[in-house]
Amino acid sequence: MTRIDIPTNATRPWLASYPDGVPADLPEDRPATLVEIVRETARRHPDRPAYESFGATLTFAQSVAAAERVAAALADLGLRPGDRIAIMMPNVLTCPVSMLGAMLGGFVVVNVNPLYTASELKHQVRDAGARALIVLENHAHVVEAAFPTAMGLEHVVVAKPGDLMGPKGYLVNLVSRRVKRAVKPYRLPGAIPFRRLLRSKAPFRAITPASEDVALLQYTGGTTGVAKGAVLTHASVSANVAQLEAWLRASIDVDRDGHRMAAALPLYHIFGFTVCFMTMMRIGASCLLIANPRDVGGFVSTLDKGPVTMISGVNTLYNALLNHPKFRSVDMAGLVFAIAGGMATQRVVAERWKAATGVAIVEGWGLSESSPVATANRLDLADFSGHVGYPLPGTVVLALADDGAPVPQGKVGELAIRGPQVMRGYWNRPDATAEVLSDGLLRTGDLGMIHPDGAVEIVDRKKDMIIVSGFNVFPNEVEEVVAAHPAILEVAVAGLPSETAGEAVAAFVVLREGQSLTLADLRAFCRDRLTPYKRPTVLEIREELPKTAVGKFLRRELREKGRAV
Repeated sequence: MTRIDIPTNATRPWLASYPDGVPADLPEDRPATLVEIVRETARRHPDRPAYESFGATLTFAQSVAAAERVAAALADLGLRPGDRIAIMMPNVLTCPVSMLGAMLGGFVVVNVNPLYTASELKHQVRDAGARALIVLENHAHVVEAAFPTAMGLEHVVVAKPGDLMGPKGYLVNLVSRRVKRAVKPYRLPGAIPFRRLLRSKAPFRAITPASEDVALLQYTGGTTGVAKGAVLTHASVSANVAQLEAWLRASIDVDRDGHRMAAALPLYHIFGFTVCFMTMMRIGASCLLIANPRDVGGFVSTLDKGPVTMISGVNTLYNALLNHPKFRSVDMAGLVFAIAGGMATQRVVAERWKAATGVAIVEGWGLSESSPVATANRLDLADFSGHVGYPLPGTVVLALADDGAPVPQGKVGELAIRGPQVMRGYWNRPDATAEVLSDGLLRTGDLGMIHPDGAVEIVDRKKDMIIVSGFNVFPNEVEEVVAAHPAILEVAVAGLPSETAGEAVAAFVVLREGQSLTLADLRAFCRDRLTPYKRPTVLEIREELPKTAVGKFLRRELREKGRAV
């Protein structure tokens, strides 16, 4: 990669757009590790609610006390600092406590999507070299199918849905046994009940990790290829937390009691881990854990039970909430901000959200390899901006040509990030690391441009770009237009092989109830909004669209299952 001259303060135009009080670079006295953040918060706010799930609450003091018992029990099993522990859970109370226990014990968290198939689980656990796995029993049958011994696991810990919920948890566990398909049968000889960890009498020995010690392996690339483990250190993730804290403090009174984040994004996802889990802990805010955001009705009912001041999500989630008939009756008057990431937010969704709640959706951008947040819009944004904001303190974002040279301002290039939140590399993959990381500069695979004021605009994923007769078509742009059609509930655009044009623009849509649509209708709608080569030439109407666990469209799957034209 060509060596890049990184802009100095004098040539960082985005600093002029920073909210008052946000520093150009992060202070040296910020917490150096995630363990420091955990300890400081438990000391400052021991009695504040930390995590809420299905009507049960843990305070910060209770969470840390439970996590210390988990850490001590794991150490008593023979695990040592630096060992990898896979955690396979949705957003239930045992998830953050397991993560905290791993961190306090000096172990490395390996976040695992509980919706993985056995083969996906096997790949990740073996690749990470995890010695232990903690899983919610709803997903234990997948662990059985993956054969724990074949994965190299020495210990499997199984948590029940009601664990850590106090007396109410007994009833929850009892009901879970009675509900068909809630917990599929499984057989894991030698598996350790999570409750046994909580009852451990083993002494807890406090571990003080170094800032450059590995905090977690965050697997990424599942939407485009074989998942790779991004090596995130305590320094990189805690730096991102400090950046986000500075951004929040400039616009919100974060120190007041009562802040409550509706965490619909799973904590095993890097956005959920850093933004909803660690940053909320840093400011002493409560995390309302949403176990299954795909159950939109259940999510709406949860929101209706108590006020939230913050909410995180992706475009598809906000769209689903807006389209639920009961959402309009939910009191969102206390909402301070709504943040979106993970995929492009469509303007039509953002405008409907502002009209419904009075709060604009604030977009940020980043990726697993940057812990994840690299840019963010101001939180005092009056209306949806259409871009992903400004580089966070200490961060530089550049747009590069294929040869690695910066492109002129306002021109599209591959976005690259340099900052304290950038990963060390990919776990045991030096070749893959060298492809994206050089001299601390991370090439992201996202196409975008830098505006004169330093704001970053995302155009699309480099690998998702469609080439029609030599012309570049960005799916995000087409989706933005098609989503505005009144008959369409959801849309994902991908390229399909074409004998005449190389690739054809295909729109995969889910229609609103009672609506119909033809390709002719869609072409007519797009005629005044898109140049001819960008207009969809293929239309597939589906009952649902394939998505990742956080709601991002799986364009790769659409391409693979679509038909050539």
